[in-house]
Amino acid sequence: MLRLQLPLPERFTDATPQDLHARIAAAKATLGERLFILGHHYQRDEVMEWADARGDSFRLSVLAQENPVAEYIVFCGVHFMAESADILTGDHQQVILPDLNAGCSMADMADLEEVEEAWEALARSTDISKVVPVTYMNSSAALKAFVGEHGGAVCTSTNAKAVLEWALSLGDRADDGAGGRQVLFFPDQHLGRNTGFQLGFGHDDMRIWNPRLEHGGLTDAEMKESTFLLWRGHCSVHQRFRPEHIEAFRAANPGGLVVVHPECAHDVCEVADQVGSTDFIIRAVENAPPGSVIGVGTEIHLVNRLDNETPDKTIVSLDPLVCPCSTMFRIDAIHLCWILENLVEGRVMNRITVDPETTEWARVALNRMLEIT
Repeated sequence: MLRLQLPLPERFTDATPQDLHARIAAAKATLGERLFILGHHYQRDEVMEWADARGDSFRLSVLAQENPVAEYIVFCGVHFMAESADILTGDHQQVILPDLNAGCSMADMADLEEVEEAWEALARSTDISKVVPVTYMNSSAALKAFVGEHGGAVCTSTNAKAVLEWALSLGDRADDGAGGRQVLFFPDQHLGRNTGFQLGFGHDDMRIWNPRLEHGGLTDAEMKESTFLLWRGHCSVHQRFRPEHIEAFRAANPGGLVVVHPECAHDVCEVADQVGSTDFIIRAVENAPPGSVIGVGTEIHLVNRLDNETPDKTIVSLDPLVCPCSTMFRIDAIHLCWILENLVEGRVMNRITVDPETTEWARVALNRMLEIT
């Protein structure tokens, strides 16, 4: 998806960290309760120190919804997160993304046109009424609307198991028998696969849908017989973690704990001690006994923050190259200062809006998720 963030004036790019700190503090104080800054767990420390709330993407959007006093929701995250906040917040609130180039490579691996083409191809080969589309929260508002309109739901890494159980149970209903035989899951193949294994399914029940190939690269038989059709998408950070990273960590730290995110590949999740969402990882660190050494498979800014904030434990990244999320990394103090000073002067920059029809159907999908969980 093409987004264009214009270069910022030199008074921002040439400012010292100390100057930016003072200017952000002044602008935040001036705006007061009209401003609500959301900081995703993967953000830089120079941004997180100004966050009024920390969390994962959906939790932050809910917190924005629960704060109707704020006129300006500055979402320090990525594009799809700001979209979700706009879907949930009131018409009087404006959601702002400090850098328009802060996208999500995983979310961009599935767009509406590709998903519609996949749906049409499936409809020619199988009973489409038996297929339930499920999209991960890390997807565009358009895809959330698609699943809402086609009887599916959104899921998070925390509730993916419950949502997929729901989808596969729909065929048991006595009324219309819709759904319940297959799930088209996008955009992250790894979360879909790991959750499928949690539910007791195996490799033979799953196929990868490659949007670059005709019919997803599948035969008619594969399309008809697979329980899970997993979109060929992934997180560029989480797919870096490998079983050999865990092996090296355990060799260096006998008795150490390994916790990874379910966006990691299945062979990594198989050999980890614990697997769970970002919030799960945070709780795992909190609950570990003092003196623990914990190897974590997720984004490096969160890993470092956990290590700094739990001095009685040692928290390290499993990946020795400690690759950050390059798109999340685009949000910095410079862009935050630019956004806030423009707000003080009455200019709203980088507003993220979702059209009414997309908002309506996306809310349907989100509400289904909440009803399920």
